[in-house]
Amino acid sequence: MSEQVRHLSVSIAVPLARAYAFAHQPDNFPLWAAGLSRSLHHDGEHWVADTPQGPAVVLFTPPNDFGILDHHVRIDRQADIYIPLRMIAHGDGTAVIFTLLRLPDMDDAAFEADAQAVMTDLQSLKLLLEQQAG
Repeated sequence: MSEQVRHLSVSIAVPLARAYAFAHQPDNFPLWAAGLSRSLHHDGEHWVADTPQGPAVVLFTPPNDFGILDHHVRIDRQADIYIPLRMIAHGDGTAVIFTLLRLPDMDDAAFEADAQAVMTDLQSLKLLLEQQAG
């Protein structure tokens, strides 16, 4: 059976404080995270994204001193999707680590496509932050 967890990471040549200050803000997700965030918008007390399965409520970890950017995606009548995401200081830069958890009904092709989409998002975040710093 294929691996059930995959750790995907990038190194960003920007200090952790700057990278985290940008990345922890849900308003900035549409600038780098394609997936749900293309339609991410604030709706009252919640962040909501439009998906093919209907509206999804996205719950973000509150700002913290640990570089934790975890979030949960809730789609009606489906199990929550937990998305672990961390930023850690690495020298003068930041390491970003996304833990991709394979969903129970996900086949190999879908898991691989999800991993590729996450890497594209992480590369977008890297490019955006490094351009801002330049």
